[in-house]
Amino acid sequence: MSAVAKLLAQKQQLLDRLASDPGPNERQEIETLLAKIETALTWLESNDPVEEGREL
Repeated sequence: MSAVAKLLAQKQQLLDRLASDPGPNERQEIETLLAKIETALTWLESNDPVEEGREL
């Protein structure tokens, strides 16, 4: 499984937890983790050689 796929799976799990109406502390923790995942996905996307037209 690629790093992007793992991050997307983690993101989905966190979104599911967020939908279950967690308490304020858990909500903050989930939102922090989601922000970190979004940052990682953005970084991976911007550094993807295929995305930039380069061959591996």
